[in-house]
Amino acid sequence: MTVRFGNRRLGFYVAVFLLSATVLGIAANFARLFLPTFHHDFTIFALVVPSLTIFAFLLTLQWAQPRTEAVVLFFLWALWLAMGAWATDVIGNVQCDSLSASTKEPSVTGSISVKAYCYEMKVIQAFSWMLFVLFSVAFIILNALVSQAEKFGRYNIWEEPIRELPWFGEAPGYYNTSPSTTPMVQYPGANGYPAYPGYPGVMPTPGHSIIIQPGVNGQPPTVTQVPLGA
Repeated sequence: MTVRFGNRRLGFYVAVFLLSATVLGIAANFARLFLPTFHHDFTIFALVVPSLTIFAFLLTLQWAQPRTEAVVLFFLWALWLAMGAWATDVIGNVQCDSLSASTKEPSVTGSISVKAYCYEMKVIQAFSWMLFVLFSVAFIILNALVSQAEKFGRYNIWEEPIRELPWFGEAPGYYNTSPSTTPMVQYPGANGYPAYPGYPGVMPTPGHSIIIQPGVNGQPPTVTQVPLGA
């Protein structure tokens, strides 16, 4: 795994953990106040989605492939989309600060302030939409990085460990290796002996060109001499 990809993936995971844990904490409070009598459908769903998110990320944090990561991201993306839409349907466009502090919402323990309930629902609504956006961006970036790796010849990158993925501008399986320093196909110049960046000692046989391809899975690069007429 390249350093930049590893750091950004870890940062994404931390952000999702924090947001999901907040939603889970509020949902647990709702469960204490309302279950099993009031708001039971939404409360149960609000418990399941962040719990499933945290559990799935604990599994993929240490072990994942691009194809499994893509499935997990898409599945959680759909769940948080549903959560955001449901929370919006429940609370709507209510302005919480306009509600009276004396107005009460029924609960299994008696009643709670409608204003406090409104604020907590607004947090769930906002964090759900935020997580939906984060999963959307992560899914797009994952597919873009896989496409970039395939351009480097890693055609089975979907099935390889996700640590093999590079960040933008880096070669797969290397630490901080940019395409500008990755050997590509070179052809003789005017004097017939071009320079090969990173391989100054490699010179072509007269009448031949050299193709240098990056190694797979950290293996040494492959150097091939090809006749010019081939």
